[in-house]
Amino acid sequence: MIQPTSRLAGTRPVPDLVTEIPGPRARAHVAFDERWTSPSLPRAYPIVPVRGEGSIVEDIDGNLFLDFAAGIAVVSTGHCHPRIVAAIREQAAQLIHFSGSDFYLPIYAELCERLAGIAPVDGPVRVYLGNSGTEVVEASIKLARYATGRPCVVAFLGAFHGRTFGSVSLTASKAKYHAGIGPLLPGIFHAPWGRVIDLRWFDDVLFSKLVPNDEVAAIIVEPIQGEGGYRIPEDGFLQGLRHLCDRHGIVLIADEIQTGAGRTGSMWAVDHWAVRPDILLTAKGIGSGMPIGAMMARASLLDAWPKGAHGSTFGGNPVSCAAALETIGLLEGGLIANAGDRGRQALAGLRSVVECYPGLLREARGLGLLLGVDFDTPEHADAVQSAAFRRGLLVLECGRSTVRMSPPLTVTEAEVAIALRIFGDAVADVANGTRA
Repeated sequence: MIQPTSRLAGTRPVPDLVTEIPGPRARAHVAFDERWTSPSLPRAYPIVPVRGEGSIVEDIDGNLFLDFAAGIAVVSTGHCHPRIVAAIREQAAQLIHFSGSDFYLPIYAELCERLAGIAPVDGPVRVYLGNSGTEVVEASIKLARYATGRPCVVAFLGAFHGRTFGSVSLTASKAKYHAGIGPLLPGIFHAPWGRVIDLRWFDDVLFSKLVPNDEVAAIIVEPIQGEGGYRIPEDGFLQGLRHLCDRHGIVLIADEIQTGAGRTGSMWAVDHWAVRPDILLTAKGIGSGMPIGAMMARASLLDAWPKGAHGSTFGGNPVSCAAALETIGLLEGGLIANAGDRGRQALAGLRSVVECYPGLLREARGLGLLLGVDFDTPEHADAVQSAAFRRGLLVLECGRSTVRMSPPLTVTEAEVAIALRIFGDAVADVANGTRA
């Protein structure tokens, strides 16, 4: 067991489950929640968190969990990192809100300059700030159409770009996201994803049978598919996509909302393939839990927008900007390197588990701390997610039958080791037909 030095755990081991799971207070809160909140919220399992530190979460009953979900890959610097908390407190004591869309907010421009300096985009870069990933996806659709004068956008089968109307029109990871809300945004096409041979679809099908190439404004791609199953593309796919866009004057948008901010062991996932998009989108891990998203684009694209073409009342609010600036410093100060080291440790351990259960498990894959394990059926993936939760480890499903691990980038060697042991035990429970 881990013997953490954190103030939250004290001398307790982690995980440390002191009630049945879920406990009595958690069950009561779930009943309360289900009376008042939208039934559209897809809760994974009944955890009711009240405190967090690093990779540790305490629930309402006092149980300690090891968090390898990180708020869906959001708390990149861990729960309540002291430097993030200090930055939030300092900024909140000075100025909580002053709209960056209508006034010259100093910290807004400071963060834009910082992001432009680390953006994997050629030439001068300008930045737009929003509140979330789906917001900056929406912004990128508008910008690409406006800057090119073209109406169509191509996304990929298996992609997840958000749930607001434009971004959900791009999403193609699950049919349920489109159910009952059509018609969706027009001019959207979905291509096969991930293999070099799939790139032939553009010339053989899209441009020859569906839409002329000079009517396509942008191609938006996740360098590694997130909700689609933590799928990694074949080498050459992203490079071929860049070449395709250059050949036809199409804007290449990299959606790094889940893959960016150091999670793959590099600041951006596109770095692994040396691909430079025209627009890069980030959110999730860049703010360590605070609501912020950013669209980093070639200045020549953003310069096309006139004043008032796009904006946001709350996007780039001072408190979120302060958290993001501190997050970038922590990432560059060692957390990206730790993500690479701990990711290699975790992937080796997960592959060992796969070897022990060849009928139940198909593959373990990932880069850095973006890790997925494929199961033979969705039911088995769900059962392992639940078994891990009952043992005190938080993981999440994605794709059709994948369980993902995306812990904070602060995760330690000891925490990875205990997570691997619990995950192996959860798999054994399911393989043996038992319940933890």
